[in-house]
Amino acid sequence: MSTNKKEAFTQEEQELAELAKALAHPARIAILKELARRNVCICGEIVEVLPLAQSTVSQHLKELQQAGLIKGSVDGVKSCYCINYEAFKRFEGILEKFFRITENSQGCC
Repeated sequence: MSTNKKEAFTQEEQELAELAKALAHPARIAILKELARRNVCICGEIVEVLPLAQSTVSQHLKELQQAGLIKGSVDGVKSCYCINYEAFKRFEGILEKFFRITENSQGCC
């Protein structure tokens, strides 16, 4: 019987990996930048500023929402999204802690 290897890592390590995975596509970065730039809930206009099909943008929005980086609601054909700043604060804290660890290493080169 196989076991889930994720269980061998801390919750913080798993969360950092999930957040990093959600950020690991330039379209998602562009979506987050646009949401942050406008600092309001955006309904549908995201597709207008990206060189991607509606279905592709929707998939990226879904990934960002599943990671908790954005909040959203769907009402029929209308969907609105905004930045989840609480998630970014948590991510910032995890990254800060991570870089404190690597900052103290002597390096090999």
